[in-house]
Amino acid sequence: MKITLKQLIQPTTTKAIIVTNDRIDWNRFIYVENEDNRIATLCSNSTYIHSDAEWVQNSVTVAGGDGQGSGMNQLFYSRGLYVDDEQTIYVADTSNHRIMEWKYGATNGQVVAGGNRQGNGTHQLNNSYDVIVDKKKSDSLIISDCGNKRIVRWPCRNGTSGETIISNIASIGLAIDENGSIYVVDHGKHVVRRYSIGDTEGTVVAGGRGKGNRLDQLAYPYYVFVDRDHSVYVSDHGNHRVMKWKEDAKQGIVVAGGQGSGDDLTQLSNPRGVFVDELNTLYVADGGNHRIMRWSKEAAQGCVIAGGNDSGGKSNQLNNPVGLSFDRHGNLYVVDKNNSLVQKFNIDSNS
Repeated sequence: MKITLKQLIQPTTTKAIIVTNDRIDWNRFIYVENEDNRIATLCSNSTYIHSDAEWVQNSVTVAGGDGQGSGMNQLFYSRGLYVDDEQTIYVADTSNHRIMEWKYGATNGQVVAGGNRQGNGTHQLNNSYDVIVDKKKSDSLIISDCGNKRIVRWPCRNGTSGETIISNIASIGLAIDENGSIYVVDHGKHVVRRYSIGDTEGTVVAGGRGKGNRLDQLAYPYYVFVDRDHSVYVSDHGNHRVMKWKEDAKQGIVVAGGQGSGDDLTQLSNPRGVFVDELNTLYVADGGNHRIMRWSKEAAQGCVIAGGNDSGGKSNQLNNPVGLSFDRHGNLYVVDKNNSLVQKFNIDSNS
C-alpha cells in the first residue's frame, strides 16, 4: 500500500494522507487531480470540518417550505434526517407518518416509507422520529417508528413494507457504526442500547440507571451519534446537556451544557440532534434557544454557528431545530421543526 500511495503523490507535494483503518475499501478510493499533482483521497462517512469554518447565515430551504401539510412539497413537524454522499436528504416526516426523500436540487420529495396513514401495519408508520441509511445491508432505511414502539428496516428502493427488527422500545434517535450495529435511544427508559446484527436484546451503552442527572444517568434522551472509536454522544434533553460515553464506560462525561437551561454560551435548552466531526468537535441543535451550537473538544463553552436570532421563519432564523447533519462538503442541514422544513446553511468558502 505504501508503494502504491508513493506512486500517486509527487515527491514535492506537502499533502498528507492519513489512514486510520487498516481495512481499505479500494472501491471507494478516488483520485482528485489539479494542475500540479495528483492526490489520492479516501472517501468515508466521516466529515472533516476546519476548526475555523463558518457558515453563511442566510439559509436555503431544501425540503418542505410550503407550509405544514402532506403534499410532496410539504412536511409536518419533521424531526430526524440523514444526508448521503450525493446530498440526497431523507427526512422523518413525523406527523405525516412517513419518510421522505429529497434529491439534490429537487423541489418536491417522494415517499420512500410509510405514507399510508397512521397505523401499525407492515406498510405503515406511526410518528416516525428518525431515519438512517444502512449502506452495508441492501441499501435499506432504518426507521425509529416511535408510536409503534419498534425499529423497522425498509428497502430504500421501491419498498412497499418494512420488517420489524427491534420491538417494544420507545425509540427516538438512531445511529449506526461501521460494523452495522444499531444504536437506539430508548427515551422512556432513559437509556441508549446497541444492537448487533441479529441481536434483539441489546447492550446498554449509556444511562441505564434510571432517570437522573448523575454522570451514570440520563433524563429523557433524544438523539445519539457514534464515532469511529464507538464513543456515544447523547443529547440528554431533560438535563440540558450532551453526554459522551466511551465504549464500555460505566458513566459519561459532560461535553456541552450541563449548567441548567438557559441561553448563555455555557448552556443549552432542550438539546436535540447531535453530530461530531473528525476533530471531535460537537455540533448540537439547541432547540429551546432556536440555534445550532459548536463545542470544540474540551471547551468550556460553545459558539453559535446558525440561528440564535429568536424564533422565526426568516432565512437567518430557526424555530425549534431538531435534527441536524452535514454533507461531505461541510454544508449544514437542519430540520426546522416548527417551520416544517429543512434548512441548508452553506459553508462559507472564505472561512
